[in-house]
Amino acid sequence: MNLLKIISTMILLVILISSCQNELLETIPNDRLAVDLYWKTDKDAELATNAIYTYLEGIDIFSWDGMSDIGHSNQTFNNEAMIESGQYDALNSKVLQEWTNDYAGIRAANSFFSNVDKIDAASPDLIARLKGEVKVLRAYMYIRLAFLYGDVPLITSEISLKESRSLTRTQVSMIWDFVGSELTESATLLPVTPTEKGRITKGAALALKARVMLYIGKYEEAATAARQVIDMNIYSLYPSYEKLFSYGAENNKEVILDKQFIKSIYSNSMFANMAPHSQRASSNLLVPTNKLVDAYQMNNGKNIEDPTSGFDPQNPYANRDPRLKYSVYVLGSLLPDGKVFNSKPQSGTADAVDYDYISTKTGFTLKKYINSEDLTEPTNCGINIILIRYAEVLLTYAEAKIELNKIDNTVVDAINEVRHRDDVNMPPVSILSQSEMRNIVRKERLVELAFEGFRYFDIRRWRIAENVMPGKIYGMTYSDNGILKTIEVPAVERVFRPGRDYLWPIPQKEKELNPALGQNPNW
Repeated sequence: MNLLKIISTMILLVILISSCQNELLETIPNDRLAVDLYWKTDKDAELATNAIYTYLEGIDIFSWDGMSDIGHSNQTFNNEAMIESGQYDALNSKVLQEWTNDYAGIRAANSFFSNVDKIDAASPDLIARLKGEVKVLRAYMYIRLAFLYGDVPLITSEISLKESRSLTRTQVSMIWDFVGSELTESATLLPVTPTEKGRITKGAALALKARVMLYIGKYEEAATAARQVIDMNIYSLYPSYEKLFSYGAENNKEVILDKQFIKSIYSNSMFANMAPHSQRASSNLLVPTNKLVDAYQMNNGKNIEDPTSGFDPQNPYANRDPRLKYSVYVLGSLLPDGKVFNSKPQSGTADAVDYDYISTKTGFTLKKYINSEDLTEPTNCGINIILIRYAEVLLTYAEAKIELNKIDNTVVDAINEVRHRDDVNMPPVSILSQSEMRNIVRKERLVELAFEGFRYFDIRRWRIAENVMPGKIYGMTYSDNGILKTIEVPAVERVFRPGRDYLWPIPQKEKELNPALGQNPNW
């Protein structure tokens, strides 16, 4: 069975031929090829589509939670850290990078649509499917742009460099309308099951539509799209949350869309960037904070703040929701090399809290996607990065119905399905008031989807960022000769200005190239 393994592209790239199809799909260069050399066969359309897949996020998806309240960008003065702390402006490289990458992907998609109908297709069904895939990919780019920058130029066809320098911004409501329409149409073009691993399917289009509709408050549409995915009856939760992010679980029935990698061909550096320092990691780019760790309930279903929960401050990580130790390395966790994680200051281990760029500043490190197979080659990882999974769809359905105040058994069933995974098995929730159910589903999203790229956007769409972001950053609590101490990250205090920070600034470089873009409020 073929795998969708997309190669990084170069200005000049020899197009791979069918001899390598059993390992990966070929792509054409991201730069535009001469029209007279291309757009002749179905294969040309397929290669062009594959190239657009490279614009999907990979391990950079983790930076979103690192810029939220549950994470910390560990390298204090990098671009993500500046955004996290609120000390950034239109010159920030991350602000420019996101804009540039998304529009590069959109430009490639528009080139596809401008040329694909020139092909005398041998397989019209293939061309229709590819159109559906590219529509989803382009929509994915616009989702990021609209959420981050608000009004942005809506470009749906190829334009000249001169035209690009006079574009004006389209109202964000029109961007959302376009995205919703594209995802609806693409679902009619795409197959239920992927023709190859990693390909976008009908389920991916509908799941992404459900996500978008939830984000913009169109709850009826969100619930409907999520329900359509559920009723397809082809997705299910993987039995083990602990193993979900491992090589052995790749391409399981919970995964709706992922970005696929392969060692030594199209690899990532997940282990080197995120693993504990003692495991040959070169940096801890992003680390969890106590706001994430404290959100995990006790295994009896009670919050740790509840005096009847059984929480023991002297042993704070015992008897907790199992997803805590599956997601985060805490004191006593078993490391990939078989040793025990000990990040206490002055512990003498390589994982001890310190304030250089390679040590955890909070005492926690990320465990998701950290696999022993990558221990010997930490910069050459082939682990696939999940972009959409079934648990998100279940929680989207539940949240949308809660916001509509249509709380019934299907809502608690969706939440409990997530909580009742075989190696999680948390106590069930029951129907409560709308306010109580809202708190339940929001916390469930926090812990189930931690460090998968959701929290940054959730606290903004819920309009709670000004409540949860400002202030100092705290890490683990530990016992030092019977005295409880909590790690405080020094010299870092976040600020969040609600009149400004719900949107990013338009990048300064783009404004200079096109003054018609203007700027977002208070930037």
